[in-house]
Amino acid sequence: MPFRPSFRQLEYVVAVDDLRHFGRAAKRCHVSQPTLSVQVSLVEEGLGVTLFERTSSQVVPTPAGERLAKGARLLLSSFDDLLQDLSAQAASLGGMMRIGTPASFGPYFLRWLLPGLHEQYPDLQVYIREDSPAALEAAVADGTLDCGIGPSPERAGLSFRPIGRETIFLGVPAEHGLSARGTVELKEIAGETLLALGRGHRLLENVRHLAAASGAHINEDFEGSSLDAIRQMVSIGMGLSLFPELYARSEFRGEADVKLLGFEDWDERREVSVYWREGSGRERHYQALADAADVIAIKLGIAGDRRGNSGTPSKNRS
Repeated sequence: MPFRPSFRQLEYVVAVDDLRHFGRAAKRCHVSQPTLSVQVSLVEEGLGVTLFERTSSQVVPTPAGERLAKGARLLLSSFDDLLQDLSAQAASLGGMMRIGTPASFGPYFLRWLLPGLHEQYPDLQVYIREDSPAALEAAVADGTLDCGIGPSPERAGLSFRPIGRETIFLGVPAEHGLSARGTVELKEIAGETLLALGRGHRLLENVRHLAAASGAHINEDFEGSSLDAIRQMVSIGMGLSLFPELYARSEFRGEADVKLLGFEDWDERREVSVYWREGSGRERHYQALADAADVIAIKLGIAGDRRGNSGTPSKNRS
């Protein structure tokens, strides 16, 4: 490989060419004159050319010196531009973030999070993808997505930071015998039919836990594709189902055909987190995103019962 001067050596060459004086060039570069002179000589030796004619009264660049100084200025300027661009990206959380979130959570949380995030990081481009939690975890793990916001992940190889926990409510048809109640005991739904989202959704696990605890049974012939679809089925008496807190607040305002009940003796909740690939070099960006999400979780009242950050996924998370 041909000799290649270092960036620092090129800075010395440019300084001598600009000032035509080794002493002043050394002062501008914050080094001693002997240090600068030795480094310029090493460049000349490595390239096999004389860069500057030195006399007792002046320093004059040779044609080779002029050419190298000109190219070095362009190179150093381009490198400075690159560093400034990288610095700007760091200040805007990397410049771009691809975030995955489930439809049962994202629309009811991100509408509060994104405006403030944009105000704080105006140059950050955010792309949102909705899918089931399992699909989103896989996409984060393989790099298709940068991070996720939603139910805490169960997949190995992901780190996460909890931002809050949602209360889970039971939805019953308006004509159901329990609809006039504000709360319900588990024994009161024994034998009832439960509707659930399909595989890959954490809420399916919550429904399974409820069925096991109460003696209710899940309609295995139906897998819901959305909470909206399940809500409509509950409204016509096809069964009961679970609805998380933020969805319930937004979608059940003035709802007449479905009533929401709390549980007196079942306290399962849905932990939500910001998560990313374990060992990612952008972890500080995701921690900053989690900081912003913490503020919104507090504002929305779901931050009070967070677990500590384990840094790695755990199993059977509700």
